[in-house]
Amino acid sequence: MKNIKYYIVMIFSLALVFTSCQEDDASIGDIIAPSNVTISAEIVGADAANPYGDGSGIVNFSATANDEITYQFNFGDGKTGVAPSGQMAHRFTVTGVNTFTVVVNAVGTGGVVSSASMEVEVFSSFADPEAENLLAGELVGDSKTWYWAANIPLHVGLGPVEDDYGNGEFAYEAWWNAIGPWDEEKYCMYQNEFVFTRTANGLTFEQTVGPAFIPGTYASELGVAGDTCHDETVATTMFGVKNVSFLPSTSKAATEGSYKEAPYRGTAFEISDGGFMGWYVGASTYDIISVTEDMLQVRIIQAGNGFAWYQVFTSSKPTEGEAEFESAYNNLVWSDEFDTDGAPNAANWTYDLGAGGWGNQEVQTYTSDASNVSVSEGTLKITAKKDGSDYTSARIKSIDLYEFKYGRVEVKAKLPAAQGTWPAIWMLGANFPDVGWPVCGEIDIMEQTGADKNTSLGTFHWFDTGTNANASYGETLAVSDTSTEFHLYTLEWSAEELIILVDNVPVVNIGNNADLPFYDKEFFFILNIAMGGTLGGDIDPAFTEDTMEIDYVRVYQ
Repeated sequence: MKNIKYYIVMIFSLALVFTSCQEDDASIGDIIAPSNVTISAEIVGADAANPYGDGSGIVNFSATANDEITYQFNFGDGKTGVAPSGQMAHRFTVTGVNTFTVVVNAVGTGGVVSSASMEVEVFSSFADPEAENLLAGELVGDSKTWYWAANIPLHVGLGPVEDDYGNGEFAYEAWWNAIGPWDEEKYCMYQNEFVFTRTANGLTFEQTVGPAFIPGTYASELGVAGDTCHDETVATTMFGVKNVSFLPSTSKAATEGSYKEAPYRGTAFEISDGGFMGWYVGASTYDIISVTEDMLQVRIIQAGNGFAWYQVFTSSKPTEGEAEFESAYNNLVWSDEFDTDGAPNAANWTYDLGAGGWGNQEVQTYTSDASNVSVSEGTLKITAKKDGSDYTSARIKSIDLYEFKYGRVEVKAKLPAAQGTWPAIWMLGANFPDVGWPVCGEIDIMEQTGADKNTSLGTFHWFDTGTNANASYGETLAVSDTSTEFHLYTLEWSAEELIILVDNVPVVNIGNNADLPFYDKEFFFILNIAMGGTLGGDIDPAFTEDTMEIDYVRVYQ
């Protein structure tokens, strides 16, 4: 495909004004204005049938001059750039065919400039109107204010931009993911407010309440203290109304995902004039991981190194001390309160029987014996026991008895304390007998490792048809007294999003869509304790038995 090139050559004579009559300056030498400034443009994908390009909006610019040191570009869309070589590619993101006046300044000694300009007419076809509507609203004049999701764990995390290890760490916060709700160090930034507004010409952005948090990884670039907040004298581009442009994501995380994270939405947005959302790392382009009416997850790449920051924002202003999460579901449609002593209700539960779990190197044998599973004193009791040199336990499930789609699941449980026990409250797609795992999908509302009894894991598993590989995404939450007190383990599940919570505090969430098995399909419950295996680990040699108690299982829709 032949590209169309546009050339305009403009040479300006400059009247140079100096504040000193000194003819020679040993520090900078002769002051010479650049001359013969030219600028040319190559519109990517342009040919006779597509004179304005292939819709990518990308234009390759080339500037030349005599006696220049560097070149400054102003692209006429609110974006600028600097290129000592004079070569620069720029993506215009205003949808449709638009004309932009591009100015290049050739900079010479002493900072003197000579300029040339040209008009470029270019076509950009990328648009994500749903993302725009979710960020700002649908009608001209609509606006929406976003805040740090300070009330949930992991509203900021850190990972690599890319990796060479094949483990996909570039797609999630693999390096640092320990921040909790209302983190003391980050507290100074929680007053931030970010306003997206829809105008007749697209979206604008304004940070209306400061300050800016500058992490230690970037503070050295500015020569200021790190891991603290600074005002606009340091973060000089923090305030003011700026334009927002949307472009397709090209990052590996967006196009491929990883074993832990599904591919991102495929959309990125860029804030003009150095704008940013509270976390100042010299960058303004945000990869959208997922966005809903109330939750925005993004990744931004810190300027100058391989750091990727993961951030979560909410459009519902969180207040410290308030209930962290309000469910959309309040109609109780199914429950087992475990009020009748004896075996679990046969109308609700059946059993998995046999040894070895499902290939996770577990060592227990599952039974339906009353010594391993029973109801008494208002709770279901699943007990793992030492049996000679072996172990027995129970796994009950609601397959073919109760299966459902969407709603709020609440399971109130007290977990085993012994090293090597692997308790789980989880769900599988009802089509499991036909398609197998992981195609059916798996939702782990609660798992606990055998070695750490103060942490709850929430995880999603599925088969990614894009990468033709198993995929999963999960997070953890510190929870004390899991073995001595009952805690509430919850799933909030809709066509738009899945959220796992403990005691109504979100642990992990993932956007839902038609490419995932959690969309428009029924699932069933599984409750069990495994022994050893990939999460159970080494079993305490003195182990005799331990129990998981379930007070109730409830489904609201």
